[in-house]
Amino acid sequence: MNKTDMQGFFADLSTLDKEKYILVDYYFESLAEPYETATHLCEEMSTIQWHRVGIEEDFRPEFGAKAVALTNVRKIDQPSSPFLARHMGWKGGSVHACEVKIAYPYMNFGTDIPNLLTAFCGEGVMHAPSICAIRWLDIQFPESFLNAFQGPQFGVQGLRELLDVYERPFFFGVIKPNIGLQPKDYAQIAYEAWLGGLDVAMDDELVADAYWSRLEERSMLLGELRRKAEAQTGKKKMFQANITAEVDRLAELHDLAVANGANAVMLNSMTTGLSAVRVLRKRATVPLVSHFDLYGAMTQIPFHGVREKVFIKLQRMAGFDAILFSGFDARMKSSREDVLENTKACLEPLGNLKPALPIPAGSQWAGSLPELYQALGTIDFAIVPGRGVFEHPQGPEGGARSLHQGWEAVMQRVPLEQYALSHEELRLAIAARKGG
Repeated sequence: MNKTDMQGFFADLSTLDKEKYILVDYYFESLAEPYETATHLCEEMSTIQWHRVGIEEDFRPEFGAKAVALTNVRKIDQPSSPFLARHMGWKGGSVHACEVKIAYPYMNFGTDIPNLLTAFCGEGVMHAPSICAIRWLDIQFPESFLNAFQGPQFGVQGLRELLDVYERPFFFGVIKPNIGLQPKDYAQIAYEAWLGGLDVAMDDELVADAYWSRLEERSMLLGELRRKAEAQTGKKKMFQANITAEVDRLAELHDLAVANGANAVMLNSMTTGLSAVRVLRKRATVPLVSHFDLYGAMTQIPFHGVREKVFIKLQRMAGFDAILFSGFDARMKSSREDVLENTKACLEPLGNLKPALPIPAGSQWAGSLPELYQALGTIDFAIVPGRGVFEHPQGPEGGARSLHQGWEAVMQRVPLEQYALSHEELRLAIAARKGG
């Protein structure tokens, strides 16, 4: 590639109309020099072409992706993926590495999420010449782009108003086992948890409209017991029904679940597809909650794929009111930095879109609250235990009470073990956690 061709894919950001461009950040490793590699990357994701014979045309000025910054340019001793590098012809020795910021004219795909994903993590990016490792790190949008999205219908404040929960985090509980029980038993343990103070009883990702737990029967029973728990406790409660299915069933299952008493619905967002979510958002009458399915397959390799916060932003734009993602638990394999960045992506300003409720998940219980609150620095989050509520020695009711007691300890600045001396549910939760 000659120098003139390369210059066509570089620009000074200050010279561009920022309302016409989306900014995307990548880390890449390459067998070729970084500026040449960045050129190939921009070309592959925008205006790569075969020139028509006898016709002079250049689409780069208007439609070409443009590298506006290369940072942390360096050589590393060997590629992060020697297998891929060898497959591409690497014979050993160091390779180039850097981060690049690319300004992309979104007129190329309009305001469609499927085409956005195709441009930014499709064939052109993942198979660009010379690149042996690449990771999509971040994305920033102009106001003109964000104006096309509805975003959350309720958001954090709307959820607080629906549940009358203020001055503390939300207490969600994932009904276990994750494939569900027979609807009658399933509803009963949710009811007991609501009596103990759980705000939201939720289906897990593997139970939707399964033949052993049909959504129609499950939502009817849980809707009935939700209203009963509200009457008995004087507190608002929520049942979050999983309606994940083929796209042509989403509206039907939403309407069925809501009519039967589910006052929130959950989707496995990445397997269902964000475009489908965006369509459902136009119809939804209750909060939409996203489960973090398929994230791990694309986010957990540090040198390849997509950073989780990119998906968080896109889910918020598509219309989710609450978003689950990997939390601090070692099983979830997320760094502290990623958990904080994901939380920020839910809550920080994003055009005129409402903040979405962050739900960092993973083997949580009452004792998770001090770390979550200290690390996140806000009460605008939800804790989402499964076994921590539903396998409590006193049952779901005791498990839910232990969450409130854990939060009381945080607010009173009393060590958890000390507060547990006068609070039986918390004491038993601690003992169960220790295996006692």
